[in-house]
Order: sequence, then C-alpha cells, then structure tokens
Amino acid sequence: MQFLLNRLRERLWVKPLIACVLSIAGVLLAHVADAIPIDWKVPEIAQGSIVDLLKIIAASMLGVATFAVASMVSAYASTGQSATARAFPLVVADEVSQNALSMFVGAFIFAIVALSATTNDYFGKAGRFTLFVLTLSALVVVIVVFVRWVDSIARLGRLGAVIDKVEQATATALAERKRRPCLGGIAAAGPPRGLAFHADQSGYLQRIHMNALQRYAAKCKLNITLAVLPGAMIVPSRPLGYVLPDGPDSGPIEAARLREAFIIGPLRQFDDDPRFGLVVLSEIACRALSPGINDPGTAIGILGSLHRLFAEWDRAAEPADPEYDRVAAPVLPVDDMFEDAFPAIARDGAGLVEVAVRLQRVLGELGRCGSAHMRAAALHQAALAMARSERALDFPPDLTRLRRRHADYWH
Repeated sequence: MQFLLNRLRERLWVKPLIACVLSIAGVLLAHVADAIPIDWKVPEIAQGSIVDLLKIIAASMLGVATFAVASMVSAYASTGQSATARAFPLVVADEVSQNALSMFVGAFIFAIVALSATTNDYFGKAGRFTLFVLTLSALVVVIVVFVRWVDSIARLGRLGAVIDKVEQATATALAERKRRPCLGGIAAAGPPRGLAFHADQSGYLQRIHMNALQRYAAKCKLNITLAVLPGAMIVPSRPLGYVLPDGPDSGPIEAARLREAFIIGPLRQFDDDPRFGLVVLSEIACRALSPGINDPGTAIGILGSLHRLFAEWDRAAEPADPEYDRVAAPVLPVDDMFEDAFPAIARDGAGLVEVAVRLQRVLGELGRCGSAHMRAAALHQAALAMARSERALDFPPDLTRLRRRHADYWH
C-alpha cells in the first residue's frame, strides 16, 4: 500500500483532484445548513458581499495556479540540469508545492461553483452564512499556503535541496532494509536449491510482495528462495528465485502466480532499493566534477552524505523478527553498496587533489569505525582511488599529500 501511495504522490493531478472534490463538497455543505433550523441564531449576510468576495477569489486563483505550475515546471527542469534526472520523482513529490497547487486550484473551483450557486439564489440565510465562513476560511488558508510555498519554491530544484531529498530518501530505504535485512523473510544460506522460475518481461525490479509469496508458499507447502533484490535488472533468462517443495504432498508450482508478486518497471524506485539512492548521489557528484560544471565542492558535499549514510548503516541495531518463514532472501552486500557509491567519484575526481583527499578520508573513517566487511570494502575502494589519483596527479606535492592521507588510515 505504501508503495502505491508513493507512486500517487509523484502524480501532480491527484491532490488537485481531491481539492476540487472537497471544494464542491464544501458548497453542498453550505446548502445542507439551510435544512437545519438555525436561521434565528446566525447573522444575516448580504448576498452581494459574498458574490464580490467569490469574484475576487475566482479572478486571482486561476492566475496564481498558472504561476505555480510555471514555477514548478521551471524547478523540475532545473533538477535535471543541475543534479540528475533520476532525482526527478523526489522533486515532483514535494508536498509543499503539491499542497499549494491543490489549494489554488481547489479555491478557484470553490469560487466558481459557489458563485454560480449564489447568483441563482441556491442558499438561504443559514446557507449564506455557512458559505461566507467557508469562503473566509479558504481565503486564510490560501494566504498561509501561498506564503509557505513562496519560501519553498525558492529552494525547490536547487542543487542543495535535491541532494537533501536524495539523501533523505536513501536514508529511509537503508533504515527499512536494516530493520528487515531480508525483506521480512529469512536469510538465504548456501547455493539455491529447487526449481527456478523466471520473469516474462525485462526491466527493473521495483518491489517484491513478500506477503503474497508467503501465502502461496504456505498454501502449496513449499519454500521460496529469492535470487534477486529490488533494483536488480530483470531479464527472462535470469531466475527470479527457486522453489523447493516440502515433500510429495506439496501443491503444483504455478510460475505465473509467483511472478505476480514481483513488480517490474522501466525505472528504479527509491522505496525498496537503497542502492539506487547511492547511485543517484554518485551521479550528482560526477556531474559536478564534469569539465563543463567544475564544482568540486558539491562532490565533497556528496562524500559527506555518503559518509553519514554508511556510518548509520553500520551502526548496531536489532533487526525485526522474520515475518515470512517460507521465503528466503539474500542480504544487501556491503561491497556492492560501495561499488555503487565511490568508484565513479574516484574516477572523475582523481585529478582534483581536494576531492581525492576527502575521498581517502571518508573511506578511511568508514574503515576505522566499521565492521570487518565494511573495512575490507573501504580498503579496496581506497586502494583503487589511490591508484587512479597516482595516474592523474602530476604535481608532486599534491601526490605526497594524498599518499600521506592514505597512509594515515591504512598503514
């Protein structure tokens, strides 16, 4: 359900549609008030004052909504140019901008519908008072949302804001994987056994419905071992997993039923794929290091983000108990995570001493405070980065400085 909600958040039309429905419901609510015998309790509101107020809202909100859409589109375009296109879904899902656009469109629809109803004498005394209160409330909310949105749109699409969003999305995915290291199943041990089942399409694995696999495995008395994790490139020739029946009384194996639990799409998603966030951060750093941009400070900032993410990943924590005892999944390899994060930065920043030195420091600190697996991965990446820089740096003092930094951690 959360995966579906996150995809809906990436659609700009969802919240404006909800706001339109609520706006129409608000007008109908004002008419319902006429059926309640409270005319003697509410003050008389002149129809002309309501009409004038609604005309002001209707005339202004359409222009404001158009301006909001133009500003958001400009911010989205800036994201692809300054950061990376892979971060676009996170920028589109910005709640402040979506809520602002929804309020502007909803207020416009509310004003149009209420204006049409008011000029046709649709409301009585109680209805006009209710509509007047709703109109003032809508106006106050629009003003508050607009002020908040102006502050947000100034940052939306900026490189620093995009990096923060990617780091936050990656940290959330890593925390969830740390809590459920095998996606809620048991750890896969040894080589897989059983009958392999395959996908019937190509793409990226976005999500695995573990509860569906567990129900099917319990029903048919079999065990499932996954061969892939979310984020993997899926092709029909590569097994999705293996099925091992409990015994001769196990039910028939239906590959089509098993494939239904795997969501495959053309793009990777941040939700269940922590490695994708690491790849996106690395892409942003590489773009900053390109000759056309030449912004090593951004790459150094990305290395700080990667340091925080890996340090939190290695922090000791008690994982949740397995929920699916008939589904086994592999753990996320630390070596692969380091491969996603650091080699591209080491390659493009090899000739920049400030980037190379910071990379050695980040890898050294991760190796110093990390587990044995993380230390081995950090040492491997530090040695490769050092070898790249020795080929790229031609100024002896820079190379001496870098070697000294490398030796501080590894010798």
